[in-house]
Amino acid sequence: MTGLITLIRILFLLLTLLFSPALHATDQPAKPPIRIGLTPVFLDYQATFINEWRNYLQQHLAQPVVFVQRGNYREIVDLLREGKLDFAWLCGYPYVRNKKSFRLVAVPLYQGEPLYQSYLIVPSSDKQTQSLSDLHWKNFAFSDPDSNSGHLYTEYLLSKLGKTPSAFFSKTFFTWSHRKVIDAVASGLAQGGAVDGYVWDTLALSHPEMTSKTRIVSKSPQFGHPPFVAGAATSKQDIATMQQVLLHMAHDEEGVRLLNKLNLDGFVYGNDSLFDSIEEMSRFVDKTRNKAAQKQ
Repeated sequence: MTGLITLIRILFLLLTLLFSPALHATDQPAKPPIRIGLTPVFLDYQATFINEWRNYLQQHLAQPVVFVQRGNYREIVDLLREGKLDFAWLCGYPYVRNKKSFRLVAVPLYQGEPLYQSYLIVPSSDKQTQSLSDLHWKNFAFSDPDSNSGHLYTEYLLSKLGKTPSAFFSKTFFTWSHRKVIDAVASGLAQGGAVDGYVWDTLALSHPEMTSKTRIVSKSPQFGHPPFVAGAATSKQDIATMQQVLLHMAHDEEGVRLLNKLNLDGFVYGNDSLFDSIEEMSRFVDKTRNKAAQKQ
C-alpha cells in the first residue's frame, strides 16, 4: 500500500511538472529582434545615444532591438526593400522615391514642427558670398546623394538655372555625413556646402567651436523632417507598437532625456503631404538629368 501511494505521488509530481506554465514558457521561441537601420548622415556623433536608445526601445517594445548602421542611405534602402530591416530612419528624399515599398511610421518634431531646412554654408572667413551663384567654379561639399538637404535641394536650384553640379562647381564631393560637410567647409577643404539645418543648429549648441567656423548664407523653405519608416514586410502590429513607443517618448522621463540629446521635441504621426515639395523637386531634377544625358 505504501508503495502504491509513493508511485501515485511520483506520477502527480511528473504531471505537475509536465503541465507547469513556467516550463512551457521556456519552450516558447524567443522573439526575433527588431532591426532598425541608421546611417551616419546625421547620427555620426551619437554612439552613446544609440546604445541608450536601444535599451529604451527594448524595454518598451519588450523585444530585442538591433541597430544596423551603414555608410549611406542607399545601403539602408536596399536592406529595407529586401526585408532585412524592419524600420529605418531615413531622409525624405529616399522615402518619396520608395513610397510604394515603405510605410510612414513617425516624423520628428523640431522646434515644435515636423519640419527642417537645408542650409547653404561657407567658411566664416568668407564675407563676400551672398548666394549659391557666388560659388560658381568653387569646391562644394554634399553629404549623401540621397539626402534632400545635403544634395537634392542644391541640385534642384541649379537645375532651375539649367545647370548641373558637375558643370557649375569646380569640384564636388560627398562626405557621407552632415557633420563632415561642416568640417569640410570649416577647414577650407570646400568653399561651400549643403547641410541639414537641424544638424547645424544642434551642433551649434553642442560644438559651437565647429559651427562658428562656418557662416549660413541662405536657408531653404521648410521640408518634412527625415522620417522613421517601416518596410513592406513589417507587420502592422509591429508598426503600431513602434509608433506608440516613439510618440510616447515626449511623455516619459527617460524618453524626454533622450529627445533632449537629439535636440528634438518628440515624434508625431505625420503624413505624406509633408514630403510633397521634396517629391516635386525629385521629379524636376530627374527630368534635368535625363535631358543632360540625352545631350551627351
